[in-house]
Amino acid sequence: MFIALQNAVASDRTILVLGDSLSAAYGIRPELGWVALLAKRLQAQGYGYQLINASVSGETTSGGLQRLPRALRLHQPGILILELGANDGLRGLPLAATRENLAKMVQVGQEAGARVLLVGMRIPPNYGPRYTDEFARVFPEIAKQYHLPLVPFLLQGVALDPSFMQDDGLHPNARGEPAVLDTLWRYLEPLLHKNR
Repeated sequence: MFIALQNAVASDRTILVLGDSLSAAYGIRPELGWVALLAKRLQAQGYGYQLINASVSGETTSGGLQRLPRALRLHQPGILILELGANDGLRGLPLAATRENLAKMVQVGQEAGARVLLVGMRIPPNYGPRYTDEFARVFPEIAKQYHLPLVPFLLQGVALDPSFMQDDGLHPNARGEPAVLDTLWRYLEPLLHKNR
């Protein structure tokens, strides 16, 4: 689902969010999710960006890679927020494929002229320490390889607080979403330009 907020005055004034259920406001009203809250913050602070949410619940890095080229052509974003990989980990998919898909998405985004903000993710420890640790390392390795800003863990300070999480233990509730935005904002704000 695409949500367009505000009018873009140039391609550099567009932010594209390509994510999964964590960016698609799964289980809560869309206007309470961090992406909608980001749109409000951008407007309140005088940033003139159009925000496109191309996030789909259940999306994997493979699905994101298939959808990204069209989304880039359609919206020509100046900034791409790439929040994918959690579903790969939860399904126990091979990490080499996850890494390759993320790297290709970064390359495609950069070739389209977008600055990429990579969003790191972690998975529950019940997948075993080796897989869990290797999964967590995928994101900083790609960020280093492509010289990207990295959100180390989107759910920092939220994932282990039951008052901020839905009953499934995987998705933030409406109370947790502002904290998710605050975590991401620290890394996104340096990429933003005020309206001139």
